[in-house]
Parts: sequence; structure tokens; C-alpha cells
Amino acid sequence: MKNNLSNIKKALNFLNKGQCVGIPTETVYGLAANAYSSKATAKIFKLKKRPKKNPLIVHYYNLKLLKKDCEFNKLFLKLYKKYSPGPITFILKLKKQSLISKNVTNNKKTLAVRFPRHPLTRNLLKKLKYPLAAPSANISTKISPVSKKDVKEEFGSKIRFIMDGGQSKIGIESTIIKLINKPQILRLGGIPKNQIIKYLNTKLSYNKRSNTVSPGQGKTHYSPYIKLRLNVKKPKKDEAFVMIKKRKQKNKNYFYLSKKNNLKEAAKNLYKIMRTIKNKKFKSIAFEKIPNIGFGEVINDRLRRASYYK
Repeated sequence: MKNNLSNIKKALNFLNKGQCVGIPTETVYGLAANAYSSKATAKIFKLKKRPKKNPLIVHYYNLKLLKKDCEFNKLFLKLYKKYSPGPITFILKLKKQSLISKNVTNNKKTLAVRFPRHPLTRNLLKKLKYPLAAPSANISTKISPVSKKDVKEEFGSKIRFIMDGGQSKIGIESTIIKLINKPQILRLGGIPKNQIIKYLNTKLSYNKRSNTVSPGQGKTHYSPYIKLRLNVKKPKKDEAFVMIKKRKQKNKNYFYLSKKNNLKEAAKNLYKIMRTIKNKKFKSIAFEKIPNIGFGEVINDRLRRASYYK
């Protein structure tokens, strides 16, 4: 990891000029731009081919800058203290005097915010005078990137600079929780739903159809753009077969999400393996049944959305 001043200075230079930069986070790599600039954030939508109605997550270093843009509540502060910086995104009420570009919010009165844990990006955010709008650094609906190489594969020379922070440690997007009126999970992600429910000691509903206020909730999403079959016991002759844990049998068509049936490790490796299979030119992927608990529930959510591609 090149966590040095010259790397950060280059990113600062491009961002201050209104350009987009690839940044590492613990979840996936992001395509970042000044969240206060309509001109800069418009470039994100153009590069990603992202629908304008789909809002962006904004990344902050700490609460001080966020206080200028959003209203806090007790539940937010409780969750922030427990999980931030980390893989959780909060949807909060936007202040009227906020400088956040309307591109970012789709003209709504709410904002999706998070505090990334990756040290390189934290150092970058600390030096900026504005927060960063940063959705995943991929073409909209395709597999999210978990390395600098993935971002380069998606955009080539269209992005002027990508910070190299190694492979993302969590490897799937953040959990999104709406904290306005009745709290609600809008996207499953890096902190499993059951963990948050246990910590808060309260019921939390999960809204699967929240794509108007929450990123990453399109019907087709996280897709390698090849056919996916789920809950498969035996693969077809020429398709890639993805299993939850490593087996003794060797086959060039077999891929393993974890060594010992570890769902957190499996989630981390999901996008990396899907991208590898795509690059090996397989026409279809079969996934064995994934237990629908904890990180397994998150994996199944991503696979369901990816499998809508026909």
C-alpha cells in the first residue's frame, strides 16, 4: 500500500481541480469527486453511466464537517460511536444551508453519509475542505471493484488517477440504514443486519425496494454480465462452479469463496472471483447454496441482483 504523502498530494491536486479520482475503502473502491461541486459530481454520473435518480454516498472524515450538512439524532450518534469509521452508511436529514450538490441527493432532503476506515482515504479526507461523493468505481450495475487493477479495468484512461490501497478488506459495499422517522435497513452490506439489530436491541425492517433513496438497489446490479444459476448442486459441463469452501477435488472450473466455510471471507472474495471468472471467458456461473445468515444473507442479496441479467 502506498500510504505516502505524494500519493495523497496527487489525489488532492486532481480533486481540487474538479476531477474524479479512484479511492480505496475497506468495502470497495470508490469513484470520488467534490460533493459540493455540481460540475465535479456530474462527471461521476457520466463516467459510471449511472441514472441521475440514483443518489450518491458522501464520505466524511469526522462529525465536524458533517454537522454543516446534516441533522444528527441519538440513534445516529449511537451507531456512529459503535461502527464508524467502518462499513455503514447512514441516511440523515439534510440541512437547508448545506452546500451538497443537488446531483448527489437527486434533489431530495436526505443524504447518505459514511466514514470510511481505510487509512489512505482517511488521510485524504482529513486534508480536504469538502466531503467526497464516492459511489463504487465501476460502470453502473456491473461488479464492484476491490483493487486498483479492477478500477483500471473498468475505466482505463478515463480516470486520471487511482490511489492504490491494496485489496479491499471487506470486499462488499456498506450496510445502509435510514435514520429518519422509523429506522430501516435499506441495503445489506459490510455489517450484517442481525449484528445491528442485536446491538440496538430493537426490531429493524429491511426495505428491498429502496432504490429511489438508496444506492445499489437496482433490480440488476453487481453483475458480471454473464448468466448466473443459484443453489446448484451439480454444475453443467462448461460453466464455472463457485463453492463456499475449498474441496479436495481439483477442477479448472471450480472456484472457492473461502478455505473453511467462513462467510465473512466468502463475502470478501465474492467480487474478486466473479471478475476472475468473467475474465476467463466463462459463459455462465453456478453457485452452490449459500447459508442465508450473517454475511451469507449479504452474499445472497448480491447474487440475486446479479442473476437478473439474462
